[in-house]
Amino acid sequence: MKQQLRIAIIGYGKMGKIVEQTALARKHHVVVVIDNDDDWTTKREKLRDCDAAIEFTTPETAAENISKCFETGVPVVSGTTGWYHKLPDIKNLCLKQKCTLFFASNFSIGVNIFFALNKKLAGMLSELDGYHPRIIETHHAEKLDAPSGTAITLAKQIIDARKSLDKWGDASESLPPNVLPVKSYRIENITGTHLVHYNSVIDSIEIKHTSHNRSGFAEGAILAAEWVQKKEGIFTMQDMLNL
Repeated sequence: MKQQLRIAIIGYGKMGKIVEQTALARKHHVVVVIDNDDDWTTKREKLRDCDAAIEFTTPETAAENISKCFETGVPVVSGTTGWYHKLPDIKNLCLKQKCTLFFASNFSIGVNIFFALNKKLAGMLSELDGYHPRIIETHHAEKLDAPSGTAITLAKQIIDARKSLDKWGDASESLPPNVLPVKSYRIENITGTHLVHYNSVIDSIEIKHTSHNRSGFAEGAILAAEWVQKKEGIFTMQDMLNL
């Protein structure tokens, strides 16, 4: 029988609310919701009664929110993107304090299978310079970071496989051959679409993932909170799914 968890929700925007609904549907208990500085002042100690904190906030506040959770010893599941330049410091802090961090640029099970396909395809085409890759991602207008964390993960997988590429860049600009083009669109009422496109003079190859709603992200985060129980260290969806 699945353990009923006591969950803290850090960030109570659209994703935080869907995480709450999903947690309750899976018979877990939401002990505390923290959404602003006042909440951190008045509710922080309630985190000590929680089995996991699920964090969907902003790129500017994510690292600090995770650090505050570490101080209470609660395992953290973080789905915020756009803050990964601070990830080395957070990883060091996690290991130093013997805490638990589960982070993902995307908690959708389908997207993580898409990552595995992207990595496989990138390896197959790595020596075929006639195929030129690019990434196109589209999200809702409220998404704060561009390109998305998912697009950056896809880009890094391609760059790691292809020696001719050194980094990714904005496809709206003129880019040299060693830069992988990534194009971002922000449109109302679009949950999230990622397209990896390889073009040659002979043909084109595409793989694509389209999210129909946010519930898959929330369910993945809850599954991560369940999976991470009694574990210490740093984990990703690849660990949980054995990809």
